[in-house]
Amino acid sequence: MNLDDTIVAIATPPGRGGIGVVRLAGSDAKKIALPMLRLNRGLDPGHAVFGELIEPADAFVGRPVQAEQGSAERIDEVVVTYFAKPHSYTTDDIVEISAHGSPVVLHHIVELAMARGARLAEPGEFTMRAFLNGRIDLTQAEAVRDLIESQTLYQARIAAQQLEGALSRRLQPIKQKLVELIATLEAGIDFAEDDISVLPADQILRRIALARAPLEELAASFAYGKIVHEGLTLAIVGRPNVGKSSLFNRLVERERAIVTATPGTTRDLVSETVAIAGIPVKLVDTAGIRRALDEAESIGIRKSMEALADADLVLVVFDSSQPLVEEDDQLLDQVVGRPAIAVENKCDLDHVETAAPGRPPERSSADGKGQELSIAENPSAGLPRVRTSATTGEGIPELRNEILRHIRGDAGAQVENGFLSNLRHQEHVRASLTALTAARVAVENKVPHEMLLLDLYNVLRPLDEITGVTTNDDILNLIFSTFCIGK
Repeated sequence: MNLDDTIVAIATPPGRGGIGVVRLAGSDAKKIALPMLRLNRGLDPGHAVFGELIEPADAFVGRPVQAEQGSAERIDEVVVTYFAKPHSYTTDDIVEISAHGSPVVLHHIVELAMARGARLAEPGEFTMRAFLNGRIDLTQAEAVRDLIESQTLYQARIAAQQLEGALSRRLQPIKQKLVELIATLEAGIDFAEDDISVLPADQILRRIALARAPLEELAASFAYGKIVHEGLTLAIVGRPNVGKSSLFNRLVERERAIVTATPGTTRDLVSETVAIAGIPVKLVDTAGIRRALDEAESIGIRKSMEALADADLVLVVFDSSQPLVEEDDQLLDQVVGRPAIAVENKCDLDHVETAAPGRPPERSSADGKGQELSIAENPSAGLPRVRTSATTGEGIPELRNEILRHIRGDAGAQVENGFLSNLRHQEHVRASLTALTAARVAVENKVPHEMLLLDLYNVLRPLDEITGVTTNDDILNLIFSTFCIGK
């Protein structure tokens, strides 16, 4: 990849639309663009100019045409914007041609630019140039991709914060503390013969601790950041006819799952993604878990158990109008140690000792005696409990809030100040923490400062790789290859 080339690409999504944008970036961007344009005035930096897309005179060379070569036939009306270096996205000269969103026209603009010396851009090459030219750091470059891929407004807002440098600003004071400690120790080594005082061990340990605390907070933020970035899978499980599908429809806010009074209606997994406080949540409605009556139901129950095992959060649904039975108790055993919420559904119905009319009794146990149990007798009794009615909507807002509380965890207000949202960041922070531990052990064991400095540099290096200060070319190519062409 030659970064001195002038590159061109369609910057808008594939397909037809009202507007399509072709972007050129590089030292020859203006020189390449002008022959294919007939403008009503000159291109001034930072101004949009109305004009026409024309067939350049030299485009006719070698082609059989009806008109004369110099006729400059109009192809489309366009608006052209010129960004002069260094005041552009990539810090190069950039020309953006906005034409009608016809794929034929847009591809023709690209062909004309390539015929005059431009090269088709690689995926993410515009943003890579912005990074390599110092316009943005690597966390901001990754935020560009996250912003484009946002599914919710909250995801877009978080990506915009990262694009503004939220994570970089959070890392900067940590790196500054490390650099100051390294500089002090280096000075002590360089001027040891001049009796320059070196930090005593307790002060070095204190400085290491001051750097470690914010790094551990940052590492802990990954749990929330991963959910913001990738979303959450939530499985709704329970016995047949406790209202799982009705609850699913309430959370989805439309009739997505079939609901009947007959137990066992749901035989397969039904899923839908919704946004809860801006977090994408994949809801999975499952088959009722009980002793299967036929092969189809047995397969559905097996899928339900798989969905329960794979879910990030589980809603265990009970019929609050009836006592718990052993099947409920066994289901609670399945979620011990798992993030789960107990949902007592049908709270609009009075408690009854027998099954409701038209619904057969379901209180059964392994020995067939129908023993009734209490949630307090189960080790999962500590689960947060929410009373709901999928029929009336009572308790649904409280359930959404409880789901959101599980999502946020202990992240608190710090999530707005920059957090880890991808695995690459998390691995580098963990590497820094491991090196910090090694540095602390070295100080405690009275290791010479020359050796201690190796550990401290190992702390600093992964943090530099997060922002891209010391990232190698292979990692850069891997990151930017996930971008769309034209960005």
